[in-house]
Amino acid sequence: MGKYLLAIDGGTGSIRSCLFDYDGRQICIASREWVHLQDPRYPGSMDFDCAKNWELTKQTIAEVLETAGIDSSEITAIAASSMREGIVLYDEDNREIFSCANVDARASAQGPELKEKVPGIEEEIYRISGQTFSLGAIVRLLWVKNNAPEIYEKTKKMTMLNDWLTFKLTGILSSEPSNGCTTGMFDIKKRVWDTGILEKCSLKPDIYAPVYECGEKIGYISNECAAETGLSVTTAVVSGGGDAQLGAVGVGVVSEKQNAIFGGSFWQVESNTETPKIDAKCRLKVNCHAVKGMWQYEAIAFYPGLVMKWYRDAFCGHEKKIAAETGISVYAQMEKEAEKVPAGCYGMLCAFSDVMNYIQWKHASPTFMGFGLDAEKFNRYTFYRAIMENAAYISRGHLELIREVTGNYPQSVIFANGSSKSKLWCQILADVLNVTVKVPVVREATALGAAICAGVGAGVYANVAQACERVVKLAEEYLPNADNAGVYADMYAKWRKAYKAQLALADSGVLPHMWKAPGL
Repeated sequence: MGKYLLAIDGGTGSIRSCLFDYDGRQICIASREWVHLQDPRYPGSMDFDCAKNWELTKQTIAEVLETAGIDSSEITAIAASSMREGIVLYDEDNREIFSCANVDARASAQGPELKEKVPGIEEEIYRISGQTFSLGAIVRLLWVKNNAPEIYEKTKKMTMLNDWLTFKLTGILSSEPSNGCTTGMFDIKKRVWDTGILEKCSLKPDIYAPVYECGEKIGYISNECAAETGLSVTTAVVSGGGDAQLGAVGVGVVSEKQNAIFGGSFWQVESNTETPKIDAKCRLKVNCHAVKGMWQYEAIAFYPGLVMKWYRDAFCGHEKKIAAETGISVYAQMEKEAEKVPAGCYGMLCAFSDVMNYIQWKHASPTFMGFGLDAEKFNRYTFYRAIMENAAYISRGHLELIREVTGNYPQSVIFANGSSKSKLWCQILADVLNVTVKVPVVREATALGAAICAGVGAGVYANVAQACERVVKLAEEYLPNADNAGVYADMYAKWRKAYKAQLALADSGVLPHMWKAPGL
């Protein structure tokens, strides 16, 4: 008799197996870091090692079974999540012959070449798929065709990385809308592959795997997988999804006009809609949600979590020593002092990620602006708080961009993932957005979202909405401070103007871009 649900979550930096009970309580978790190495022959490449990474995945499964002390037959169902945009190509015997991670940038030449050959094609494809060439699979497939023709000729099928995990569990090749749509080869409204897109790009139109909606049962653990992992052939395997979409499920953002912000290495705004409207200016990603009949507008901020980590490692040596002596984290120490800095950081701004412009995706050279030579005001705690405020300004820009397309601005947002552990960051976000910020109990939500999908596919829950009512719980709520909201409204307007000037410096070649999409 089953009691548990297992989520396998392949993120950018690690693979995790997470065991939950039916009420959403995490029983145990096992993780292994994995790295995606550049092929020295191809600048910008980021290979995904299927053989090695499956071994790491098996290790996490074995550790969960051992730690939990359960029989594998007690696991009712499994679903997989992964980073989006990464792809795997297979030959006619379903052997992996090419794979890359989401940040692979080897195809820098293919986008411009295709746009020159077929003027207006990127905008045309965006109107169908909701995606540009920035992170999609089209230019990567063109790269394979042009640079590894022997692999291209052997290619019979393509899947995303969560589909690859499902394949390793079941032996069945499949796809699903929430991650499949990030290829740029999906009809976003019909939630199916659009073969015409690949034909327009002179690519094979028949490499798609069958589409299962997230939460649909695909099969069971195969005999081969059972022998390798110790899992039971009685355990159902259910279609999972992309990390951000399953994260939205894991925090209960599953209904019309709900909004979530996921604060990690990148910050993602996810805004639900039942009627996907394509942005005429091609600035936003439009994705299939992991909930059938639901879509999401998505805007991505580059590196807020990584910027904070950089600042910690570069400037917080004193706090690191205290942390080693007392166990009080660097972040907790810095936050205590940053709370004393007034909203707006005495007029100081910083620039890292820009508000998203998907069709011309690039970011200015990183900088801090407007600080003075007054050590009482402008010290490392002020700079620390300015980084927090910067991430919130970007999120406000993203919500305003979504409002421009939809006419809707939220009254509240769910804030989850690592950055939501900071009470100060939560309050700054509430003040900058001028909305209520709600933080769920389970903040690392992607794995819980995958477990919910597993339970829906196995009949544990009637549907996703019912599952969320049962397992998703809120921990804290932050109301906006009216005085701070006024300060931030003024600072946000100044930030938009300052960022525009900083981006112009990078565009002119005076300074380097922090990041820009391949081919720009």
